Parts: sequence; structure tokens; C-alpha cells
Amino acid sequence: MIHTVTFNPSLDYIVRLDELVLGEINRVGYEQILPGGKGVNVSIVLGNLGHANRALGFAAGFTGAELEALLEEYGVTCDFIQIEKGMTRINLKAKAREETEINGIGPDIQSADIDALFGKLDELATGDILVVSGSIPSMLPDDMYERIMARMEGRSVDIVVDATRDLLMRVLPYRPLFVKPNNHELGEIFGVTLKTRAEVIPYAKKMQELGARNVLVSMAGEGAVLVAEDGSVHEGPAPVGVLVNSVGAGDSMVAGFISGLIESAGDYAEAFRWGVCTGSASAFSPNLATRAEVEGLLSRYGA
Repeated sequence: MIHTVTFNPSLDYIVRLDELVLGEINRVGYEQILPGGKGVNVSIVLGNLGHANRALGFAAGFTGAELEALLEEYGVTCDFIQIEKGMTRINLKAKAREETEINGIGPDIQSADIDALFGKLDELATGDILVVSGSIPSMLPDDMYERIMARMEGRSVDIVVDATRDLLMRVLPYRPLFVKPNNHELGEIFGVTLKTRAEVIPYAKKMQELGARNVLVSMAGEGAVLVAEDGSVHEGPAPVGVLVNSVGAGDSMVAGFISGLIESAGDYAEAFRWGVCTGSASAFSPNLATRAEVEGLLSRYGA
């Protein structure tokens, strides 16, 4: 079973308008409400690819209830901790000539709520996959990633981490199944600028030396690089297509890599292809990737 954790999920309220004028009434021409959060995105794409999974995290209030209802429509099994105070945040994304975002705060998470999440994590069994991704909200301890990794250590649960800088570096000694920085994040960690796949490879290997079993580096239009546990290195450009929306593309790559790894029985080259094509399929679509869209890209992406 695959499980995802999103510490501060959201409802994303997306609006489009010709121009956003401060201090005036602005009328939108398009609006949509979608589930938000990195782990939530992974869960949705995994479901789209045909892999049952359970979404963990925190939810509260009427917005939390709506988030769960939307996720159920996507076929995602929700098992959020229900928080008494506050509400699941609403993030406003206003798309005009420039894009403006206003992100909400989120519910008031207490230590008992954290303990309840740990209790759900204790239910994971040998062979399960746990995806932990995204930032840590201010109301949570900044060592949440490490606490989860330490709690799961020795239980034969494969953990995937998609985080930035210190959050990522501090979990490497726990040997996660794979990590997925982008080239800019990888460069920031090591104090360099990485623009090409050739430049990325040695630094991905450095991250592997620090503990990550596999390092998957996303590079937007430049493609991706995988330094795999078996010593192989895979790299390639992104499939050709028109960029529609980059939100969720990295999360989709995580879901695609997991899907490919499962369906190919551990073939890293095939998992890499699935990761790249799933991330691209989301980037080329107004919504998160479907299996049909991914398979369409796979059919013309080099093996």
C-alpha cells in the first residue's frame, strides 16, 4: 500500500481575469477549486495511474470536509487527523497578466494531533511505501521529517522524500528509497549552479553518498536525471509538448516514478521513463496527469 503525508493541505481557489487591479473590484472570467498540497497531488496522480493509496495529514473545519470530498471524487482514500481549531487553508491563485498567490495559514495543530498522526503511521506494514513531501507549517516542529524517518526505521517501509535544503539533508542518513530535488534545489545545497544534466550527475551522486538510495532530479524542460541504487545513471530530455501549467509537475514525477517502479518490478530505467512522462503529462495539461496521457507520451519517449 502507498501512503502520502501532507502536513498542511489546502483548497486551491484558482481564478483567471484579464487584469488584477489593487483597490478595485475585480471580476473573474473563470474559477475552479482543486485539492492542494504536494502529498495530495501525489495521491491524486497515483490514483489516476491506477494505484490505490491513502492520504494522511491534517484537516479541519468546513474546508477540510470539502477537501476530503474532492479527494474522494478522485478515488483517493482520506485518513486525515481532524483538528478542532481553525480550518484547512484556502490558497488563492489569481492568474492575470502576472500570477498572484495568497496562501492561507491552516489549522491549529497540537501535540496530541501529531501523536495521532504517528499512530496512523504505526499501522504501516512491511513493503508499504510512504511519501512525505512539502514544507512544514510553523505550528509543527521543524524536525517532523526526521521524527517520521526515525519512527519508521527498521520496519521495511520504503520512504520517499520530496523536500528542500535542510529538511532534505537531515533525512539522508535514514536512507530513503528516493529523494527528488530539482536542479536548482540541488545546486543550492552544494553552493553551485546546475543548468545541464551532465552538471547534475556528480552532485546527485554526492547526495547518494550521503544516504539516499536513489536520487531523481527534475529539471523542467531540460528533462531529468536519475542516479540509481544499482549504480546505473539515467538521464534524458523532457518530452516535446506545450507547457500549460507547471503546478504539480514535480509531484506527478514522484507518483510516476513510484508507479513505474512497481509495475516494472524494480526496473530503474522504466521507472525513470514513467517519472519523466508523468511529470510532463501534468505540465502539458490543465489538470494532473491521467494514465492515458502518460501512456501517450511513453509511446514516443525513448526506452
